[in-house]
Amino acid sequence: MSRRQFTAPTRAGSEPPDDTGCTVLHVDMDAFYASASLISRPELRGRPVIIGGASGRYEARAFGVTSAMPMARAQRLCPQAVIIEPDHRRYAAISEAVMATFATITESVEPLSLDEAFLDVSGAVRRLGRPTQIAEQLRDTIADEQGITCSVGVAPTKFVAKLASNLAKPDGLIVVPREEVVSFLHQLPVGAIWGVGDKTEEHLHRLGLRTVADLAHTPVETLQRALGDVAGRSLHDLAWGRDSRSVVPQRREKSIGADETFAHDIDDPVRIHRELLRLADRTAARARSAGMTGRTVSIKVRFADFTTITRAKTLRHHTDVSRDIFATARELYDRLGLQRARIRLVGVRLEGLVPSAVAPIQATLDEPEHGWREADRAVDRASARFGAGSVRPASLMSDRPSGSHRERRDLS
Repeated sequence: MSRRQFTAPTRAGSEPPDDTGCTVLHVDMDAFYASASLISRPELRGRPVIIGGASGRYEARAFGVTSAMPMARAQRLCPQAVIIEPDHRRYAAISEAVMATFATITESVEPLSLDEAFLDVSGAVRRLGRPTQIAEQLRDTIADEQGITCSVGVAPTKFVAKLASNLAKPDGLIVVPREEVVSFLHQLPVGAIWGVGDKTEEHLHRLGLRTVADLAHTPVETLQRALGDVAGRSLHDLAWGRDSRSVVPQRREKSIGADETFAHDIDDPVRIHRELLRLADRTAARARSAGMTGRTVSIKVRFADFTTITRAKTLRHHTDVSRDIFATARELYDRLGLQRARIRLVGVRLEGLVPSAVAPIQATLDEPEHGWREADRAVDRASARFGAGSVRPASLMSDRPSGSHRERRDLS
């Protein structure tokens, strides 16, 4: 959707909108990072604020400051803005609380980011009232408990609900009745459609298409020739309010890990240790990629006769560091005292996950100022650029992928 703010279309009637069948809600926090940062800085309310490199409150956006804009440009556009360092732990904590509030309404919650989500409230209507009442309850609860505001779109589809919440900003609520979807959409400029960025908007303008009504009444074949088969069909459907997508609840991972099944049963403790190192490295990297840390490390060992055992240890502090996970996994394995038992599979898992931003990171006494955590992140950057496995522990450099039968990654 275009970053510009559009004005909500006017309704033909004066009676309250009928929300029957409007069971999709899109809830979006208003200027989330700035609003959360100003909870402890109330004296800055009403002034333009920029959080790090992100856009701030609507006072700053009025000067053209937007999300992901380079800081130098943001300061040129709004030199009077107050720059505030981001507080990621606070943002994550408020986000967790907001998502928990959503969960009290319905299990059908589809988060899009820290500060917005779709909700399907069809199963909550009998218990909590009409969709509009549920939306108002959410807005009141979030404002009372978190000290920030949100805007809500209530509609029969995800597309229209998200569009409505954007038009309701800041601190508003818009209901789009099922019978009014087409008239609502057709009053809007094409740039308001979810997925139409600046370049697509310019292209549509060159075609003489300035409103959603123009788009809707253009033959789909014409749009497909101009924009491509998929984009042309999608925009034509959206222009008529057609959106068959349902709210898809997101299941949060409870653990992250990886298993390795060997091509042949092995009984060499040194090889097992090396495999535990490899799996710990992969598990830690996946946790960091998911933005999670965990407190419990577990291992799984499967013997030649397919007997399987697991062992786990809970650490004092959360971690996403490869070295910590490997040290714990190796300790758990060595405690088994297996000697030369023949082993078919080993696995390493990190459990008790929480978002990294809300988990306190405890430095160890033997860790230098720039230590293992920074090294892991450097490896992550190298892997993203040159491919997985481009940087790895020296003890694994001689390993070849053909030495094992199957590696299984698992998020659960």
